[in-house]
Amino acid sequence: QVQFVESGGGLVQPGGSLRLSCAVSGIIFNTYAMDWYRQAPGKQREWVARITASGRTTYADSVKGRFTISRDNAKNTVALQMNSLKPEDTGIYYCRRFPAVSNYWGQGTQVTVSS
Repeated sequence: QVQFVESGGGLVQPGGSLRLSCAVSGIIFNTYAMDWYRQAPGKQREWVARITASGRTTYADSVKGRFTISRDNAKNTVALQMNSLKPEDTGIYYCRRFPAVSNYWGQGTQVTVSS
C-alpha cells in the first residue's frame, strides 16, 4: 500500500529557506515521477513541481527559480528546497506520485511564511 510521509515544514520569515522531504513506500519508487503540491488556506490544492523517474524537473511559474525538487532513489525520498520564501508560499505541502491512481494524500507538512 502506497504511503507518503511529508516532513520539514515550519515557520520562516520572508526571504528565508526550508527544505521539505517526503518518504515514499509501497511503490517501486524509481519508476515513478513525483510531484509536490500545496494548499493555501481557503484555496484549492495546486501543483508546485515535478521530477520524472530520469530526473527531469518542471515547476509552476510561481516558484520557478526559487524552488528545487530532487529525489534520492536509494532512500525512496523526494525533497523540495525552497528559497526566497514569500508569504504567498504559506500552505500545507504534499508529495504524490505521478500519475496518481487513487485519491490518497499524505498528511502534508505545514509551511508558514510570516514576519
